[in-house]
Amino acid sequence: MPPIPSKPVKLAVLDDYQDLSASHFESLKPNFEITVFKDTLLPFNHPGTPDSVKNELVQRLKPYTIISSMRERTPFPETLLKQLPNLKLLLTTGKRNAAIDMAAARKLGIHVTGATGNGRTDSKAVVRKKRGPDSTTQHAVALILGVARNIAHDDAAVKCGAWQTSVATGLSGKTFSTLGLGRLGVNVAKIMSQAFGMKILAWSSSLTQEGADEKAKSAGLPIEVEDGEKTFKVVSKEELFKNADVLSVHYVLSERSRGIVGAADLALLKSSAFLVNTSRGPLVDDDALFEVLKEGRIRGAALDVFELEPLPGDSRWRTTEWGNRVLLSPHMGYVEEETTGNWYAEQVEIVERWSRGEELLNVLN
Repeated sequence: MPPIPSKPVKLAVLDDYQDLSASHFESLKPNFEITVFKDTLLPFNHPGTPDSVKNELVQRLKPYTIISSMRERTPFPETLLKQLPNLKLLLTTGKRNAAIDMAAARKLGIHVTGATGNGRTDSKAVVRKKRGPDSTTQHAVALILGVARNIAHDDAAVKCGAWQTSVATGLSGKTFSTLGLGRLGVNVAKIMSQAFGMKILAWSSSLTQEGADEKAKSAGLPIEVEDGEKTFKVVSKEELFKNADVLSVHYVLSERSRGIVGAADLALLKSSAFLVNTSRGPLVDDDALFEVLKEGRIRGAALDVFELEPLPGDSRWRTTEWGNRVLLSPHMGYVEEETTGNWYAEQVEIVERWSRGEELLNVLN
């Protein structure tokens, strides 16, 4: 059990862009001294991060016994964790965080916990999310429709006095290719199939047709549609790209999957195809995708994730010259007010348990 502190325990809340944490962590005062950081410094383990910024990050975090992190906005590699001697409890959100070196944290005696998004487990619980498609699923569908229907481009055009400057692309009856058929891939594919009658093709390195049939069944869908065609038809990676009208990335990032969409894959896409990525930026070769879009070799792309986040101010992606070909959003797939509030509420409960020496919730290491 942690000793009763003679002075407030220092707790830092990182990367709270929308300033949503204060109302939750306020309840920990005066036993905890809370500092909220709304900005993100360059990742400690990024090759382009200068030593001065690395040192700034170390000095920022060094005083704190407890750190609340938001998803993977601030990575915690071993090289950073070893320079934080006061850190005893590292809170994160979600059920996993690949940006935290769990083995190093365990070796250094740092407890790491996640958050389910369901809110507190006690009587102080906040409003729980309603059943239905999750936040990232909703955002993926919104991006698909947004880039196909030119929503952002037309909005900007109308506000500037123009009228009907582009032509939308219909989706009904076309082919939706999902790279990955996990929970999110299934959810988005189900909507595109049921709402727009799109044909669904799927591929991942370990996916079988039998496995896809089980996923269809679990999602409440028939295993087969018209003429014996599979609801989720498993194809080769080459077929997935060649036949896609919409290619949507729903893959878990790992060292093995990094760059899984490369120049050769993008070259297989039709000139009328869209690529949508709401998973992780490094899954797609950034240079290759940029060139394909710049040269107009595909119809367009909708991107919610990037190689480096936040996207640097001088990034080549930050330009209005894309017109209606590229739709960008700032990694908003999971950023939903109710979920974020629930995450922070869970983190506060974990801190309370830690201070009382009780069993922690959602332990990750």
